[in-house]
Parts: sequence; structure tokens; C-alpha cells
Amino acid sequence: MTEAVSCGGVVIFRGKILLLYKNYKNKYEGWVLPKGTVEEGESYEETAVREVKEETGVSAEIVSYIDRSQYTFHTPTDQIVKEVHWYLMKADSYYSKPQREEYFVDSGYYKYHEAYHLLKFTNEKQILEKAYAEYMQKKKDPANRN
Repeated sequence: MTEAVSCGGVVIFRGKILLLYKNYKNKYEGWVLPKGTVEEGESYEETAVREVKEETGVSAEIVSYIDRSQYTFHTPTDQIVKEVHWYLMKADSYYSKPQREEYFVDSGYYKYHEAYHLLKFTNEKQILEKAYAEYMQKKKDPANRN
């Protein structure tokens, strides 16, 4: 068994959420939030910002820490236990460009209810719920904005 740590972001611009569509050799398909593995010497925040930039082309800034999720998957030779630390992030435009090397074939910003239904994984839907609730709370309370 191998433990791995990733970080990612719920990136929002003007109320819409950034998603990526992955298609890996037609074996794995679905909409996901951007995330990736922590590199040596990197903070979780640095990882989240870097991975969002690499996977989507979006320069996003962290607003706040949301939560962590955990899941397990199997490779042909190992079982991987992955912990993902998630951040609420804001972008400064609707621009995005999916990273083809990682098998992302599409990206875009979606309204909350669209993003929620598009997301493939339950744990990412739960993270989206928390992040969007915080985003809406910060919007209502100007003193609480970053």
C-alpha cells in the first residue's frame, strides 16, 4: 500500500466553477476538479496553485482552505490511498486550456448546479458543496472577503 498526497482547487470566476474533462484511453472518462501530487519541498498551497495552472492554464489565487478528501484506488501492482487537500480559489477570467498530456480534453466554467451534476466523483461533489457555500457566504458578507 502506498500513501499519496495531492492538492487541488475549486476555482470560481463570477460564480461559475472550473471543471476538466478527462478521457484516458476510453477507460476513464469524466468531469473532475483540478488537482495533483505534492512535489518535494512544496507547500500544499503552492501545489494547489501550480496544479490548477498546469492542468487548466488558469492563474488562480487561494481564498481559503476547504477540507480534505480521501479515497483508495488500485494500480496493477499496488493499492494507493490518496488524501487530497482542497482550496477555494478565484480566477481573473474565463480563460482555460486543458492539459492534453494529462488526458484532459475539455475544460470550462459551469453554473453550480451544472458543475455538481457533471462531476464524476461523490467526494468532489461534497467538496464543491462546501466550497460554494463558503463562496456564497463571502459574497454576502463584504467584511469577510479576501
